[in-house]
Amino acid sequence: MYVFAAAAVVILALAAILVVSSVRSAASPVQSLSEQVGTQVAQILHPTPTIRPDPVAIVREVRALARLETIQYTVERVIIAETGQGPFGFLFGDRLLLVAHGYVIAGVDLGRLLPSDIEFDDLGRIYVILPEAEVFVATLDNDKSYVFDRDTGLLTRGNLQLEAEARRAAEAAIRESALEDGILNQARVNAEGYLFGLFRTLGYADVVFSTATEARPAPTPTPLPLASPTP
Repeated sequence: MYVFAAAAVVILALAAILVVSSVRSAASPVQSLSEQVGTQVAQILHPTPTIRPDPVAIVREVRALARLETIQYTVERVIIAETGQGPFGFLFGDRLLLVAHGYVIAGVDLGRLLPSDIEFDDLGRIYVILPEAEVFVATLDNDKSYVFDRDTGLLTRGNLQLEAEARRAAEAAIRESALEDGILNQARVNAEGYLFGLFRTLGYADVVFSTATEARPAPTPTPLPLASPTP
């Protein structure tokens, strides 16, 4: 009797294991499908961002690289701006003193260089017509520029635009100071020195520079060897 009972228990246990295994096998495709659907829904609700380079930004970067910046000036100027002066200036006037600190960057825009601006001769020289040097940047350093003094009339709160106008005048004055000091000439000299070394490393024997307003030196032809007389 006990043997039959033990055998029955074993058979029931095996049957239970088979049922559980069958249920798990049947539920596995459903669970896998549920996970796939959940993944697709998550991709729709939270898509992975696609990042593409902006072609316009790339073109701008390439053009910026063509600007050969060869010199920077640091300039400091004192600017006085005032309004409402005169007999009633102590009532309605506004006056400020701005200590302006800025910088000017100049160089040569090689993006304006054309194929026709470069020639060679038979002696290994290269002739280059450089674009005119120009000012690329003339701006204030706001961290170092400051209003040293300001005096307003008794019956006015001051001109709200006076400081902004003083800063604009300061930028123009800084640019003018650099031009008067010969920044463009020095920018050209530095550009020629840089390009001379570059062309020499490329194997050219000599480099001759000129501008569009200067006469270009004529390339020197290589003289032909004299023919030996035939005996």
